[in-house]
Amino acid sequence: MTRNEIARAAVRLFSERGVAGTSVEDIAVEAGVSLRTFWRYSSGKESCVRPLLTTGTGLMARALEDWRPGDDVSGIVDEVWHATDEAVTDLPTVLALVRLAQREPGLRAVWLQAHDDAEAAFAGALARATGRPVDDLRVGVRAAMINSALRAAVEYHARRTADSDDDAEGLADAMREALRTAVGGLA
Repeated sequence: MTRNEIARAAVRLFSERGVAGTSVEDIAVEAGVSLRTFWRYSSGKESCVRPLLTTGTGLMARALEDWRPGDDVSGIVDEVWHATDEAVTDLPTVLALVRLAQREPGLRAVWLQAHDDAEAAFAGALARATGRPVDDLRVGVRAAMINSALRAAVEYHARRTADSDDDAEGLADAMREALRTAVGGLA
């Protein structure tokens, strides 16, 4: 909870002041924690937002363990979406963060690192699901396709909702369509 509150406070301040105009001290005050607590839970100003970007990674990996090629991959979105209220509660903050990551290099690095780590988790889940080694090329390609599809869907939805309400069902729809597209190939 403390990590998430620090992350939410950082996004609020980054949205108002920009990353350069926000200090670690500002974030700690906004989050209602001491500097010592901030540093216990985070390694830096930009990286403190990471918990907001990784909420669904473990849930998605577990859902992928049950998915089989040939099944409708979009069903995993529903499984993950309904497993946590936190993802929906933090959606406006996460989408604001994704928008910021498009223009703030430090946040972009955190966003992309979160996806790099997610890809490894997805590869592990797909390896367990298929009985293939985690370093199998097919496992790696599927994990990369799924990961890239999810990242593209979230970025797409963040751009589309920049001036409107952050529609949770719209994001779920974008994620389902992106996964179907990735798994369906280029036909």
